[in-house]
Amino acid sequence: MRLIHPLILMLTLLLATPALAQHDCCGKCDSATVTLTPKQVRQLKKYSPFSILGDSYSTFKGYTTPVDNAQWYPHKGNDVTKPCQTWWELFRKASGLKLDRNNSYSGATVCYTSYNKAIKISSAFVTRATNLGSPRLIIVEGGTNDSWAGSPIGEYKWQDWTEQDLRSFRPAAAKTLWLLKQTYPKAHIVYMLNSQLKEEINSSVVEICRHYDVPLLRLHDIDKQQGHPSYDGMQAICQQLLQYLLFDHR
Repeated sequence: MRLIHPLILMLTLLLATPALAQHDCCGKCDSATVTLTPKQVRQLKKYSPFSILGDSYSTFKGYTTPVDNAQWYPHKGNDVTKPCQTWWELFRKASGLKLDRNNSYSGATVCYTSYNKAIKISSAFVTRATNLGSPRLIIVEGGTNDSWAGSPIGEYKWQDWTEQDLRSFRPAAAKTLWLLKQTYPKAHIVYMLNSQLKEEINSSVVEICRHYDVPLLRLHDIDKQQGHPSYDGMQAICQQLLQYLLFDHR
């Protein structure tokens, strides 16, 4: 497992009106796009198509699979108002990779225990982990709601998980990564960890990724509005992910 380090990514930011290949953004999106060199685009081809297992940070109404997953974006008070301003659409456009499935669900915890100690099985990451299509790259963007909701941290457990075990973060995160490895044995998996989470969540993700040999990208300096990435924050996520895949990911 490798953590992101402060290499300078030589990318050019251009103001453009992107013509989206997969999603119609009304042709009115003044998005800053990241321009890669032809060599960098070729380097990333092995990751196509990619899928996302995420929470509200990766939602946009009408753009998740299943489409009736709970959504957060667009949201009043946050300047991400179009799908082409999300980190995943910026990433797709810059990399040229195809998006297979975005199974993101607003408010979802990795484990079964959600806000106010409610048990939410169907939306949990550990439940949705086998519904990602046929990806060659899986980006796991989770743990934020477990941190915010105060979900039980639990003990590390690497096999024979019970339903009771999966009500806690550590065993549920472990089973999630195990399921991804078992279900998609040829896929590259990257765990993209949000900034500003509880240390017990951070350290647990580090240990679980180490155990399953899953590369970990720790996001940093992400601008947020109402606790969620702003448009600047979305661009930062895109750039950090590209830097990681191009320079840090084995």
